[in-house]
Amino acid sequence: MNRKSFVLVAVACAALAFAIPAVYAKVPDAIAAAVADPARPESDRTRDQNRKPAETLAFAGVAPGDVVAELLPGAGYYTRLLSKIVGPTGHVYALVPAPLPNAPADMPDFAARVKAIAAEPNYSNVTVVVEAFGELKAPVPLDLVWTSQNYHDLHNLPGLDVGVFNQLIYDSMKPGGTYFILDHAAEVGSGLRDTASLHRIDEQTVKKEVIGAGFVLAGASDVLRNPADSHTVKVFDPVIRGRTDQFILKFRKPKK
Repeated sequence: MNRKSFVLVAVACAALAFAIPAVYAKVPDAIAAAVADPARPESDRTRDQNRKPAETLAFAGVAPGDVVAELLPGAGYYTRLLSKIVGPTGHVYALVPAPLPNAPADMPDFAARVKAIAAEPNYSNVTVVVEAFGELKAPVPLDLVWTSQNYHDLHNLPGLDVGVFNQLIYDSMKPGGTYFILDHAAEVGSGLRDTASLHRIDEQTVKKEVIGAGFVLAGASDVLRNPADSHTVKVFDPVIRGRTDQFILKFRKPKK
């Protein structure tokens, strides 16, 4: 091989290396084991293809021994995974807002769903914390605060100041801790317009709000991006449900 050909091959290899997406990065053993855990319900497993939990959790950097707060855990899809990854030396605090006094009678009992998980021997390192959302926090300093597909809902809670809330998160974290946000993308420049109607939020708005609380942006992942999503339909619409364009952002509390 002559020198010119060698240089061309080297350049091509370097370009390919930069083009390889994060999805091909090695997944830590603790995360791979959590995803493969036979105790996970089949309903969760069927969602793995779209949610890509191994790649998402690896990007977040969650590890054995971490103390994690999960905001609005929903039905516990990520609660179970986080519990298994942090293991017996770590802990997961599932933070659930107390029901509003005027909440509809048919409103789901969000706390009950995750309390049922915490009661299982497989997930004994999960503690459910139910408080008014403006006061919601874990009782110990945190390595990671995790919220998936629901940061936008912070703007739909009556009376909640999201700036104050993000500052509360900041104050609850260890220096160097990670604030992980995954959510449904809205149209670029739409700000908060679609948080209630479509359950989407503009990625740039999230960055501005979280950085405003003192965090620094530590990275972003495209693993759940879907360019076919028009950003104009509700995330629960059958045409896009489970396949929305989603951004993933990782923020860090600066070390002192």
